[in-house]
Amino acid sequence: MAKRSAAFDKKNIVVTGGAGFLGSHLCDLLVQRHKVICIDNFSTGSEENIHHLLSNPNFEFVRHDFSETIDLSTLKELRAFQVPFQGIQEIYHLASPSSPKDYTRLTVETLLANANGTRNALDMAKQFSAKLLLVSSGSIYGEPVEKTPFPENYFGYVNPIGVRSPYQEGKRFAEALTVAYRTRFGIDAKIVRLFNTYGPRMRLDDGRMIPEFISAAIQNQPITIHGSKEDVSTYCYVTDALEGLTRMMASKEIGPMNIGHPEEQTVGHIAEQVIALTGARPDIRMELPLPYDAKQATPSVRQAREMLGWFPVVPLDEGLKRMIEYMRGSRTVNSQMFGGMQ
Repeated sequence: MAKRSAAFDKKNIVVTGGAGFLGSHLCDLLVQRHKVICIDNFSTGSEENIHHLLSNPNFEFVRHDFSETIDLSTLKELRAFQVPFQGIQEIYHLASPSSPKDYTRLTVETLLANANGTRNALDMAKQFSAKLLLVSSGSIYGEPVEKTPFPENYFGYVNPIGVRSPYQEGKRFAEALTVAYRTRFGIDAKIVRLFNTYGPRMRLDDGRMIPEFISAAIQNQPITIHGSKEDVSTYCYVTDALEGLTRMMASKEIGPMNIGHPEEQTVGHIAEQVIALTGARPDIRMELPLPYDAKQATPSVRQAREMLGWFPVVPLDEGLKRMIEYMRGSRTVNSQMFGGMQ
């Protein structure tokens, strides 16, 4: 399928889920060189994440539930982007609830975002002969049955009706549909499997461990560990993740490609790091695992290193420092933590 090249000096790039944590950082990066169409319905994203971009002439926000069809060539708000003439060159498809608490709060929405939403993204890529990057997840591997980094050819161990299944099975279906469209219609569709990513703009109420630890420490409240201090996972800072996504889009690789940090960290170590970096003295409280908790997979990133020249470079302590500084300086975050009292 012949690609429609950008007629002007800037590409038109679509980011679905662009008002979320990762999507908004991706928009920040892309808008420096391209024209960015951010699509989000704020089910888990936030206007606050993209507010600073709304006055940028190379950025346009479209509020839309991407599980419903949309034709960008007909939207008046995109007139300056001249979509009927210029087309769309790249699509980063991130639209999907992804936080642990969303597994039970937005079960149907999560499945539809990954089923209907992915179909709509693929149809858009087909319509405009655009490159598409599906941002899938290391969750498709399920819980590890043996202690070893997961390579991309591991098929996974997933409970199709478990608490986490709307997200896991949704991403599995999204990958299958992407491959089916690529095979049948010849579109340039790629798959990245992103592992735990952290950084500024993470929601405080979504059940993710690092923002909860930092929030508790800043307020000098007990840090709660659900499970054991020896539980392990891996954490990739947002700038490293973005580098992996953009390198994948620019490459000739189709994936799937793991993007994550291969170094395991214990929950206890992360709690201790947060305490040391905040200068706080909170207690550490142990509680039972939450219903949506699961053992985390560790990625093999050999393919990303060899094929993309990519490897994460931000160490955990540096990433935590940046996130602590953001959370301390953000008026919105402080309002959430302290109930509006500054």
